[in-house]
Amino acid sequence: MEESIKMYSEIERYEIININDGDKFGYLGTNDVVINDKGELILLILDNNTTKFNLFNKSEYIEVPWKYVKKVGAKTIIIDVDKKSLKKIH
Repeated sequence: MEESIKMYSEIERYEIININDGDKFGYLGTNDVVINDKGELILLILDNNTTKFNLFNKSEYIEVPWKYVKKVGAKTIIIDVDKKSLKKIH
């Protein structure tokens, strides 16, 4: 297999970091990826909850268009986006 190809089972353990503000969004395996019918990556859907124990709070998610993904590294996925540009969903 080509070295540039990455298996989901490998990248699900990659940490997602926004270099715009240094926020960390956990690992890809605890978030979601939206793929179109052509197999292209469209969005990352990131869990935006600041606490791990949110029994009484609604879950809040952020849609990050794939164009903001700047690098898929050896152990990280680097995004560069201003929070004001993101769509929040509940």
